[in-house]
Amino acid sequence: MAAPFALSLQDLAPIAEGTSTSQAMAETIALAQEADRLGYTRLWYAEHHGMPSIASSVPEILIGSAAAHTRHIRVGSGGVMLLNHAPLRIAEAYRTLEALYPGRIDLGLGRAPGGDGYAMRALRSGGGEEFSNYLAELMAFDEESFPPEHPFSRVPVSPGGVRLPPLWLLGSSGASAQAAGQLGMGYAFAAHFSHTPAGPAFDAYRAGFVPSAAFPAPRTILCVSVICAPTDEEAQYLSRSQAVSWALFTTGEQRKLMSPEEAHARVLTAQQQAVIDHQSSLWIVGSPETVRDTIAEKAEAAEADEVMITTTIHSYALRRRSYGLVAEAFGIAPRD
Repeated sequence: MAAPFALSLQDLAPIAEGTSTSQAMAETIALAQEADRLGYTRLWYAEHHGMPSIASSVPEILIGSAAAHTRHIRVGSGGVMLLNHAPLRIAEAYRTLEALYPGRIDLGLGRAPGGDGYAMRALRSGGGEEFSNYLAELMAFDEESFPPEHPFSRVPVSPGGVRLPPLWLLGSSGASAQAAGQLGMGYAFAAHFSHTPAGPAFDAYRAGFVPSAAFPAPRTILCVSVICAPTDEEAQYLSRSQAVSWALFTTGEQRKLMSPEEAHARVLTAQQQAVIDHQSSLWIVGSPETVRDTIAEKAEAAEADEVMITTTIHSYALRRRSYGLVAEAFGIAPRD
């Protein structure tokens, strides 16, 4: 079947047990090239800090690397945690990327810290109530719209002669949906970890949407967690790495992504098992047919324009295979 929506992917640059950080970095390039070949629409990197199992702490570096090694796929942040950064710094970084790879970069923005309280303090992260101010400042730098009396009106954004790539707001509860619409941005909903239904958030986004140069019409992305293998049984087996790693992280134990063999042998506490029981209802795990049907059902229910898949598997080769099986199941045409 051909998907009635675009398919994209998110990469957290996982660091698997038994591999080095350099190997994990090399895998980001291999996955980007494979996603480009398979026909995926875009590839986003999420900013996370203080997590031994994730190497995507600086999305703009991974974006530049992936864009340099691919030809067609859009590459962007999903997202930059804006409160961790001075808006001028983000304006400069993503203008630079847009100048290097015109028409292929996205700037997705989130309000979460991307780490725990200690990481927030180390990053000098702003409080959540400051997000609107940070966003307004970022847009004012890009549009050169500070009032003449504002001290930042004297600060030219370098490089000049280029604008920021299309802006997306990321949400997990719908709180930012209306703002994204009013600002004429794209809107992505994190259904891979949020139990809140995406449909009402998308409805609010579309209802308040004001067209912009980057988005003449509303554009929604539904983000989902997927593990696909030739059979339901193998997919369930492989998914144990993600399940146990999530439970350990949530209960304060951080480490690299463990193998499914070790994950199956791990004895969990009642609290850790409860974490898995609660969160696993959001994970789409199974054969290509199972995954295809479940994704299609969720996308149709939310009326999503696009589905973005994030996949956590210990084996890098099997993770690439998972994305390939999903692309094949939806009939995406590979690129030359």
